[in-house]
Amino acid sequence: MRLKLVILAPAALLAMVSLAFATANIHIDLSSQRMHVESSEGSYDWPVSTARAGYYTPRGSYAPTGLQRMHYSKKYHMSPMPYSIFFRGGYAIHGTYATGALGRPASHGCVRLAPGNAKLLYEMVQNEGGSISITGAPAAGKTRFAARHHNPARYASHRHSHGPALAYAPYHRHSRSTVRSWQAHPLNWY
Repeated sequence: MRLKLVILAPAALLAMVSLAFATANIHIDLSSQRMHVESSEGSYDWPVSTARAGYYTPRGSYAPTGLQRMHYSKKYHMSPMPYSIFFRGGYAIHGTYATGALGRPASHGCVRLAPGNAKLLYEMVQNEGGSISITGAPAAGKTRFAARHHNPARYASHRHSHGPALAYAPYHRHSRSTVRSWQAHPLNWY
């Protein structure tokens, strides 16, 4: 009996340690516009919206850098970003009320989820921590923004006429400039 306790004690300790270090593993596939989450609460697969044409969702591996139950984008007309999980500068995973756009690129770079899914993910990360990986490339396709380099003035006036966006900075294909440099000189990017 005593031998069984000695053998079982390390196994139980290992199980408790692995639970203590469990994190929500969040994988975003830009090609399929899907998010897959593995956590101690279960496994989930949800549609997302990432950067539309002319914008950029960063690829790579990240850890959450901040959580905000409700964030309002100062950059985009105080647009609500419920259950924001920031992972790189101003980029975040957050809820959106534009659920009809989920499953296709539609943001300025953030990863958008349905509000209920964003709440669940936020709570998982709050309780367990998280790791975020973003891979793939969005499907190439023509959008109303594809021609912005041919007529920057027309694009600049047109891009604000379709309601507020729920993300941050566009990707500039000619340099590795930072969000801060884009904010300081946005017209130089077009």
